Amino acid sequence: MKRLGILLSGRGSNLCAIAGAIEAGKLDAEIAVAISNRPEARGIAAAAERGLNARVIPSRGLDREIYDRLLIDELRANGVDLVCLAGYMRILSGHFIREFSMRILNIHPSLLPAFPGLDAQHQAIEHGVKFSGCTVHFVDEGLDSGPIIRQAVVPVFDSDDADSLAARILEQEHVIYPEAIALVLSGNFRIEGRRVIDQRGS
Repeated sequence: MKRLGILLSGRGSNLCAIAGAIEAGKLDAEIAVAISNRPEARGIAAAAERGLNARVIPSRGLDREIYDRLLIDELRANGVDLVCLAGYMRILSGHFIREFSMRILNIHPSLLPAFPGLDAQHQAIEHGVKFSGCTVHFVDEGLDSGPIIRQAVVPVFDSDDADSLAARILEQEHVIYPEAIALVLSGNFRIEGRRVIDQRGS
């Protein structure tokens, strides 16, 4: 069974969605370790409550490269096959990305390539778009720029603010992230340029 390493900095709702998909038999994997860079993150408490292997490696005051080497050591010690960023609020070093090349996934709350980086929902509201959503993508050394695996579209209502839009996007994140993980773990895909082609059933 493939082993997942979850990196998080916040409430851990995507961690819980992934764990729920595993428990429901929708995702054939196990969470080998959940790691937070913030001791106060609610997500690491949620992981511990689920009986998962929960680790805190504080990042405060550490150089990015030094910190990422600590992460790599922990992930390797737990035999992680695929790294899943779930609200992880640090930019990974090039060294980390090369160590797990094409084995790191991220979920971002916009329809990439629109609105990369921070405050994507606020950006969507400010730009007056009528649709937003979320994207699961491979992580490369650019900013939210890796090949796209899954997307979900969410309408933007005139009454929305960044918080209400974020809440509806989050519901779809919980759907597509386990789906994307399942596809990547199956190995039944190919990448053409920036396109991820699902070969299951073809």
